[in-house]
Amino acid sequence: MLKKSFVSLVLMVIISGCGQSVEQKTDILKTKNITDFSVGHYPYSLPKLLYAYDSLEPYLDARTMEIHYAKHHQAYVDNLNKALKEYPELHNKDLGELLKYPEQIPQAIRTAVINHGGGHYNHSFYWISMSPDGGKLPQGLLAKKIDQDFGSFDLFREKFIDAAKTKFGSGWAWLCLDKNNKLVVTSSSNQDLPLKDDLQPLLTLDVWEHAYYLKYQNKRSDFIDAWWNVVNWAQVEAYLPELFF
Repeated sequence: MLKKSFVSLVLMVIISGCGQSVEQKTDILKTKNITDFSVGHYPYSLPKLLYAYDSLEPYLDARTMEIHYAKHHQAYVDNLNKALKEYPELHNKDLGELLKYPEQIPQAIRTAVINHGGGHYNHSFYWISMSPDGGKLPQGLLAKKIDQDFGSFDLFREKFIDAAKTKFGSGWAWLCLDKNNKLVVTSSSNQDLPLKDDLQPLLTLDVWEHAYYLKYQNKRSDFIDAWWNVVNWAQVEAYLPELFF
């Protein structure tokens, strides 16, 4: 059973200049017993990228990482802040809560906050779903949980790949924990996220074309296959509570 109280993860954020490379590798974030993820509140800024742009080579190329992080993600942050600027009553709201319950967002900015807020949240989660030290098979509790809920890692991988490959247009593939503490695979369109369906994200893959087009062009399947070499399973397991069984 999930513990009733959770420690909230708030990413350390920095304001990064567009196109600025990360000078040094930083240890991949290690956390314990976390099932909540937060990117904080207004004014939002880019999360600190915990590895250099070229650290995921040859699977994700440095130029794509730089443009994706410093241009695309920065644009979501800028437009989210612009949308919320004149609404001080929302400035102290956690972004995840706003996106999970969008009815609390004024109609005049609701679409902008959903789109740009979702872009900021999803990309922040995407960066820590990967690691230069990733790609190994899941271990420990996570491996047991995958076997329990999917039958095997291979069956889970097949289901996740299918969700990513068959997502029409732009979107995301997700591994989540549902309200019954079961691992599930799902996908979302555009910048939607699983929170509104009472699903706790654990892992995500960005299948918007800007995530892979420079290196893989229209070959999304090749990008998905390569991405498994950088999956940060240690971070995924760190989200899980200590006791499931």
